[in-house]
Amino acid sequence: MTESSRSQPCPASWRFWIDRGGTFTDVVGRRPDGELHTAKLLSDNPEHYDDAAIEGVRRLLQLSPEDSIPAHRIEHVRMGTTVATNALLERRGEPTALLITRGFRDALRIGHQARPEIFALDIQRPQRLYDAVVEIDERIRADGTVLQAPDESVLVEELKTLKARGIRALAVVFVHGYRYPEHEQLVGRLARRVGFEQVSLSHQVSPLIRLIGRGDTTVVDAYLSPVLRRYADRVAAELGDVALQFMKSDGGLTGSERFAGKDAILSGPAGGIIGSVRTAALAGFERVIGFDMGGTSTDVSHYGGELERCFETEIAGVRMRVPMLEIHTVAAGGGSCLHFDGSRYRVGPDSAGANPGPACYRRGGPLTVTDCNLMLGKLQPEFFPAVFGPGANQPLDVEVVHERFEQLTAEIRSATGDRRSARAVAEGFLQIAVNNMASAIRKISVQRGHDVTRYALNCFGGAGGQHACLVADALGMDTVLIHPMAGVLSAYGMGLADVIALREFPLGQTVDDQLVAPLDRAEAKALEQAIAELTDQGHDGGEIRTRSQLHLKYSGTDTTLLVDSDDPARMREAFRAAHRRQFGFVLDGREIVAESGLVEALAPGQALTESADERAPDSSAPKNSARVNTWMAGQEHPDTPVYRREDIRPGQRVDGPAVLIEDHATTVLEPGWTAQLNDRHHLVLERRERRAVGPKAGKDVDPVMLEVFNNLFMAIAEHMGVALQKTAWSANIKERLDFSCALFDGRGRLVANAPHVPVHLGSMGESVRSVIETFGDDLRPDDVFLLNDPYAGGTHLPDLTVVSPCFGAGGQLLFFTASRAHHADIGGLTPGSMPPHSRHIDDEGVLIPPTRIVRAGSLDEQRLSDLLGSGAHPARNPRQNFADLHAQIAANARGLSELAEMVEQFGLEVVQAYMGHVQDNAAEQVRRALVELEDGHWVKTMDSGAHIEVRVTVDRKRRSAVIDFSGSSPQQPDNFNAPAAITRACVLYVLRTLVADDIPLNDGCMAPVELIIPEGSILNPKHPAAVVAGNVETSQVITDALLAAMGKLANSQGTMNNLTFGNARYQHYETLCGGAGAGEGFDGADAVHTHMTNSRLTDPEILETRFPVLLDGFGVRPDSGGHGRWRGGHGAERRIRFLEPMTVALLANSRTQAPQGLNGGGAGRTGEAWIEHTDGRRQKLAGCDRAEIEENAMLVIRTPGGGGWGTDD
Repeated sequence: MTESSRSQPCPASWRFWIDRGGTFTDVVGRRPDGELHTAKLLSDNPEHYDDAAIEGVRRLLQLSPEDSIPAHRIEHVRMGTTVATNALLERRGEPTALLITRGFRDALRIGHQARPEIFALDIQRPQRLYDAVVEIDERIRADGTVLQAPDESVLVEELKTLKARGIRALAVVFVHGYRYPEHEQLVGRLARRVGFEQVSLSHQVSPLIRLIGRGDTTVVDAYLSPVLRRYADRVAAELGDVALQFMKSDGGLTGSERFAGKDAILSGPAGGIIGSVRTAALAGFERVIGFDMGGTSTDVSHYGGELERCFETEIAGVRMRVPMLEIHTVAAGGGSCLHFDGSRYRVGPDSAGANPGPACYRRGGPLTVTDCNLMLGKLQPEFFPAVFGPGANQPLDVEVVHERFEQLTAEIRSATGDRRSARAVAEGFLQIAVNNMASAIRKISVQRGHDVTRYALNCFGGAGGQHACLVADALGMDTVLIHPMAGVLSAYGMGLADVIALREFPLGQTVDDQLVAPLDRAEAKALEQAIAELTDQGHDGGEIRTRSQLHLKYSGTDTTLLVDSDDPARMREAFRAAHRRQFGFVLDGREIVAESGLVEALAPGQALTESADERAPDSSAPKNSARVNTWMAGQEHPDTPVYRREDIRPGQRVDGPAVLIEDHATTVLEPGWTAQLNDRHHLVLERRERRAVGPKAGKDVDPVMLEVFNNLFMAIAEHMGVALQKTAWSANIKERLDFSCALFDGRGRLVANAPHVPVHLGSMGESVRSVIETFGDDLRPDDVFLLNDPYAGGTHLPDLTVVSPCFGAGGQLLFFTASRAHHADIGGLTPGSMPPHSRHIDDEGVLIPPTRIVRAGSLDEQRLSDLLGSGAHPARNPRQNFADLHAQIAANARGLSELAEMVEQFGLEVVQAYMGHVQDNAAEQVRRALVELEDGHWVKTMDSGAHIEVRVTVDRKRRSAVIDFSGSSPQQPDNFNAPAAITRACVLYVLRTLVADDIPLNDGCMAPVELIIPEGSILNPKHPAAVVAGNVETSQVITDALLAAMGKLANSQGTMNNLTFGNARYQHYETLCGGAGAGEGFDGADAVHTHMTNSRLTDPEILETRFPVLLDGFGVRPDSGGHGRWRGGHGAERRIRFLEPMTVALLANSRTQAPQGLNGGGAGRTGEAWIEHTDGRRQKLAGCDRAEIEENAMLVIRTPGGGGWGTDD
């Protein structure tokens, strides 16, 4: 029933706004006289009620359990709910089938081929949402040419079979269906005729290019919509004839009958953003950081005048391509669990949830952040609802919290000798949680160029006020806003939200005068649909506001920016300005493409009116309700006042330390902060005393500060990576993410390496040390150095490393930052600089020894131009090299700037000391893993006949190991030679996989290991050996051999399957996934990137749009994994038909030598490739090969499977 057709409530009616969260359900009821009442209930409490939302309504209406809800007393109910999110996380959706174009049955399973956890040997992909896959014989090309139409009679039989199997929901995803939907529409009509009620068609769910993201979104919609519908129907049945609306992920409300799975994932958090923005505006704050801390996680958001939306994200392992409010979530909530690993404190990411909840909830739960606050006296049981224990009628359990913290303190003291008290231990854990939350805020503000110190922090959620001052201090913010409804602000935001209808539509056209006519037609159609959605819900057309925007991008790139729809010339100018603002550059002469459009129709929600208190401000001191013992800022405060917020009048000031209590929230006022109510009873916290430079930290190792610095160092490396990705030109860096960034101490030892590409791990240190050795005392401030020399710490020539030294005020060398990025071309025999038959390093491109390219801040453009133009085969596109090098220089500068801020905050000696401490901690973690190993030996032979031999000898007494590659083949005449830096990176990667904890990646990991690499061998070649395959192929063999020698994992595919194709107009490079090796207790994963690579694969629709090719199929290669007690992962099969003549080149291994099993497990099948020519010939390709391919011929590549583990029983 639509809202407009419902019976009208009486003028004196209640309005209910509800946020059904993961831990608590918050209910705000607005009485007929405008007075607000609230209720907070456990979301999951089956002993006492069926549904928390309905129970909250009942309580505020003071109904007995026997009473039905009086619909005439309620104007509307507006809800945000985690029902869909929970069903997605717990995989409790509707039995669903995926109908997809033939050849693509595994497309969503493989996704972009990257593994979720880069160091996991047991690779776990998210569980699939669909129960069945049906391939449909249909195909449309990127230009709309219909190659095959579906057979209706066959379709009907397939649908009937699915219905008989118990399938109740369908997701229909056809290649290029976003633009040419006729085949999807046909299936939709037939499916409904057969009796399917839930049919999600991809062109309706997400009408945008990219098969993988659109496909996942369509499956989510089919899988969750019936669950939502049942929940909405159940709520509606309880409410009777009451208007029921739900909050969507995009920040707008919609009628319950229109609420779909694709719109529901961020339903609750979206209400918090709306509430945060509207209440901040009323308090006079135009810029606001939303900080919503709940029991399970913390959501943060940025608002600088306009709601920010993202259009592609990943949630619970599922890719989503729908408009959502930009919300960054960090696993740090009140229920985040506390851990001590023997060296350092850890908080999360696991959570105690609502059941059992924190230790103080009386359900046997673990110690959590909430327990920290109870231990510190910041939470007081007598001021907290007594809703805990089996009967939901007991207060928080202080005794068990004190007991558990004393036990934990004793454990820490025994392991480290640290003498701090139990309360100081609790404060240490709290400090780490606060830093994690502050880091999340930096990602959505500072990383994007926003000065967060000019913003107000709007804190809400059940736990927000407890941490408000600490988070603000960590960010340098001086103002915090806590609304009277802060404890239930997400629910309050439901009542303030607009009703919104969004429509997206594909374009894919150049922004020029030819765009105007098709854009006008598409916009008009989309606006008509969006407006109709609102008028159907009872909104008058005169009140509806509309907006139209386009996603624009440079031709040949994937990064889009949203620009208001306008005249093409003005849109081009607006896009260039936005691109320069966000990325720092524009691409002159490059076409600008409109990828898609977005229209929004909006019916304004309730205006936020909060009457001002007309009484004169009161300057007297407020009365406190109690005085309690707390621990804040590193010391005890035995006489801390507790105030009830309702007892504080406007104008009265409270100085910290203090605790402010209200019905559903606690605000902790730390020392140095003051609080004051404004005339609307908003609590405004301000920093009145100058904050300390930073947390007190000495040079000696401290288990709290160890975790703090570990996170800070890693965050700097990650921030450098974000800066590099944003400002780079080439797709290799910007989209395939083939780069790494790192920090080093003054001696060139690795401190933190953001794990972007495994083959880069630890290898940059050799390059930094080469710069030190080459230039010595001639290193100067604001200098920058460049190299790619494989014999000086490089990997292969396309990987360019930029090194930037950091000097102190006295001129002493302090640190280095460095970035390594795979450039699209650096010269060589073939475009892309990956020649399969290179025999000399000069065949692979320009070799750059350590070279100063920036002196005293000035780029030596002539020197750089000469370098790129040198050699027998110079770089083909120096302009692009220049642009990407500018991005690397900027990324390094970002790291240097953040290191300088860290030194200012903590002091130079402390920062330098902790660079050593985090390395020592990494060494200790590796030592613990090494003692669990047995001595081992393995020889792995490559297709060329060369072999890698490794022997691992463990000394348990010293907790160390020798990893000896003696016996490996000598330097080879081909290009499979791997520089020593690659072998080191492989060893570091393997050591990290052995450690079950999230340790920093630094040179400390290698401290317990003696690494022996024979000079002049295939693993430590001499100039002028060719090395291009050593980086991408031999690295995989090294890793396989080392893991097998340790007895940890059977061989994975042992190759990256490097494929390049192109002609005079087009060039493309990709690496292909294969089977992962099995281990004790787990099968190998199918069709996934393993070990030293994790690069993404271009989406099928993007591939066919950019290049004259047709992807006939890409899927799992059946029966290619090795047998065993635990099966090896299956490889993949890729079939590419070429629509123009092309040259193809393949650089691969494991074509004649199969990936071996372990402990009796069988070998995986070898890879193979061939060309199916138009005359019927089949031309077999070797692992390293190059061939010409004619129009309409097909290239088929089958990648290797992984080895099995253990004998079959």
